[in-house]
Amino acid sequence: MGHTQKTKLAIDIGGTFTDVVLASPRGQFSTKLLTTHEAPAHGVLSAIEQLLEQSQTPTVEIDAIIHGTTLAANTIIERRGARTALLVTEGHRDALETGYENRFDQYDLAIARPAPLLERKLRWPVRERMSASGNILVELDEDGIEDIVIKIQQLDIESIAVGFLHSYANPVHEQKVAERLKRVLPDLYISQSSEVSPQIREYDRLSTAVANAYIQPLMAGYLHELEDKLLQRGLNCPLHLVMSTGGLTTLETAARFPVRLVESGPAGGAILAADIAKRANINEVMSFDMGGTTAKLCLIDKGRPQRANAFEIDRLYRFIRGSGLPLRIPTISLVEIGAGGGSISSIDALQRLRVGPQSAGSEPGPACYERGGTLATVTDADFVLGHLDANDFAGGQIALSFTEASKAIDVHIAESLNMETSQAAAGINEVVDEMMANAARVHAVESGRSVSDRCLIAFGGAAPLHAGRIADKLGINKIIIPYQAGVGSAVGFLLAPFSFELSRSWVMKISELDENKLNQLLESMKREAIGLVKDSISDADLIISIKATMRYTGQGHEVEMAVTEEQIVDAIALAQVFEQHYQKLYGRLIPGVDIEIVTLIVNASETIKQRSYESTKIGSEKITTTETRRVIVQRGKKSIDIPCYTRSNLMPGHCFQGPALITEDQTTTIVAEGMLVNIDADKNIIMERNTDP
Repeated sequence: MGHTQKTKLAIDIGGTFTDVVLASPRGQFSTKLLTTHEAPAHGVLSAIEQLLEQSQTPTVEIDAIIHGTTLAANTIIERRGARTALLVTEGHRDALETGYENRFDQYDLAIARPAPLLERKLRWPVRERMSASGNILVELDEDGIEDIVIKIQQLDIESIAVGFLHSYANPVHEQKVAERLKRVLPDLYISQSSEVSPQIREYDRLSTAVANAYIQPLMAGYLHELEDKLLQRGLNCPLHLVMSTGGLTTLETAARFPVRLVESGPAGGAILAADIAKRANINEVMSFDMGGTTAKLCLIDKGRPQRANAFEIDRLYRFIRGSGLPLRIPTISLVEIGAGGGSISSIDALQRLRVGPQSAGSEPGPACYERGGTLATVTDADFVLGHLDANDFAGGQIALSFTEASKAIDVHIAESLNMETSQAAAGINEVVDEMMANAARVHAVESGRSVSDRCLIAFGGAAPLHAGRIADKLGINKIIIPYQAGVGSAVGFLLAPFSFELSRSWVMKISELDENKLNQLLESMKREAIGLVKDSISDADLIISIKATMRYTGQGHEVEMAVTEEQIVDAIALAQVFEQHYQKLYGRLIPGVDIEIVTLIVNASETIKQRSYESTKIGSEKITTTETRRVIVQRGKKSIDIPCYTRSNLMPGHCFQGPALITEDQTTTIVAEGMLVNIDADKNIIMERNTDP
């Protein structure tokens, strides 16, 4: 069970590529194929069959399959979800439109707000009312549910979100509606906000419940279809899903709460970076995951990725909070921008070079793929600059056309700016690198942390190509490119623990703390979280962690802090924990004001034994290569030949100096001039800048 399994498959479906990794006693194997968007399961099965044949592994030997995907996020962003309706308390039909009742950018007169996932005619009021303390003020109009059943049938509604006011305090009305609808319409998908996100703040809770309902038919259908097709091919083993927290869960739980999978793909990369940081004893790290569609950045301190209990998806303004759709779910905290290998370059009305956020994806893909794409992308620029091998891209599965890449850059960029092709390609690279570096700066500032003292861990198909330049811009001196970096997120899935996190809002002043009620709520949450983990792995040793969000009475927002089981039911101890945390954050306290608990958070997680790290003597064997490749440097104006190393030939202890290229099946690493390269015991590439004066 769990991590005693010897042979596992990890699957990561991205916007451009589907990555599959097989870990077995015979070693670790990987492959990368273009994502088949119309039928994602088809690409997965093709990759699995290729990998099983490559590794000569019989299907009966596979003990578990671990799956993460961006399908949930892409369904929301592209508005491809099911026909969904929302039931709300009478008088609150426009809560999704009203949002926070603020302007996230008060000086923008033409401000654009994210459009709700559901149009107004599909948001239906129901007569009922609950108080903030959970008392029934207006009984549920059960007769009105019959009218709703008729509407659902007439409008071919596939999924319903139920989001009544204050249902986090008392879910009885939501439960009654769900039971009635399920009896009459057994095939209808139903998402109750009191189950999906039982927390205060009506807009956030409604937005999360609606997103869950919107993607549930597609995600549940896909997951069950994939399970069936795997069984047909003899893969009769558990299928586990990676959640946005980086924890694993069952297919049934994932199909019930697909909104928890929105950041599942990127979470795998953060897990990998955290594992590398712990093994190498590096306290401050920034992970950098750049694939074909997006780039993701995550701050990791002392081996723990930064986490959050809410985030926004589909932001209209890249770095501005409030410009996206809020999702109130636990997640690894990532900054994600539309900057990947497939990001499309263009010239705007002011003759400025822009990159992304639109992507060519896998269909049709960059121009150099010769699959019908004609627009200039980052991958086309990388290829023109000599960073990619025409015959060995994606392990030789995709032959690249220099003619098509050059033509796309000339037509869409170079001619407009009166530049040489190579200069335009260098410009595309410079713009996308600055976009990613700036995203890192903003994210660090918002988190109250620095960037320059960190180690950059780069993975994904495109990240090793761009990591050196981004490190330059951020003043970072050390870069790690993990073994099998091109499929880094899928490798991270293999390290993920089984876990589940629950949140419950229950506003209570510390001065009026009811220890018995609080203890009952805590025990109930622990049982539920443990039960959900035990469904996945019955014999696991679990760690239970507790957090609380708290604030001074009258404040609009809370601060989150870790607490022990003893502290949470002790008013004096709880006040001390809050004041210590508040003082550290804000440098002051507010005397004479009561403190209140707002939300309890309980996490049950499988205990993972930390792998030992075998240190390697740095620089023990200097190596050289006779192979070279011509690349374009100095902003596209000069061509030079630089050494080109094959990564599979690099062994622990090997070292050399840049400039150089390191090629492997799924990616290429660019080593800048002046960088020293060492290969550690895990076959990671360690690049360090010589900082001697």
